[in-house]
Amino acid sequence: MLSRVLLIGLLALSSTAGAETARARLDAFAKGLQSVSAGFEQTVFDANDKPGKKTSGTLAVQAPRQFRWDVSKPYEQQIVADGMHVWIYDPDLEQVTVRSQSVEEAHSPLTVLTDLAQLDRDFAASEQGEHDGLSWLRLKSKAKEPEFEYADFGFACADAAKKTCGGAVVLQRMLFKDTLGNRTETRFSDWQRNPKLAADRFTFTPPPGVDVIGEVKPGAEVHPLND
Repeated sequence: MLSRVLLIGLLALSSTAGAETARARLDAFAKGLQSVSAGFEQTVFDANDKPGKKTSGTLAVQAPRQFRWDVSKPYEQQIVADGMHVWIYDPDLEQVTVRSQSVEEAHSPLTVLTDLAQLDRDFAASEQGEHDGLSWLRLKSKAKEPEFEYADFGFACADAAKKTCGGAVVLQRMLFKDTLGNRTETRFSDWQRNPKLAADRFTFTPPPGVDVIGEVKPGAEVHPLND
């Protein structure tokens, strides 16, 4: 579930546009994006809204479809997408799970990161108005059997003192609700837009002796951010 939440979470990162609606801010975010990095704190709530597991760490994204999600507390976990495959490494379990990145992204809101045209084709997007000081956008899958109920993204001005963003927007929070009623809340911080990221940050080689679950296959789909 964490990997799916990650993929959803990598949708909206940051923006430099002056639009004030959540959808317009998302559209502006994708324009000119080459790389981005941030910190995150994540809390999982059960169907009764009881808080459970909390994690924190860092994330990085490199166009067209490379990303890295590093959990540092309370345990270590790495999720790396190299453009062909998604690798999920749990050092404590000495286990690596690998899957095709194109399959991992199917019917996921992450696909709008690289192709905004897919937003209206694969998802129903609706403005959720202003609350908690943020402008909210909700995505619901159009799939016959969706894997999640909805994903909400809360945008704010980069300068918190301003009521009108005037050109600088960030994603502060993400709310994800699965089909079992569990909810995951992610808070982002320390956004850096278009930082220089080392190429080896998005490669993964299973350490010697770990169990590898899954199969490495060629031919994953990789598209540029702006065709």
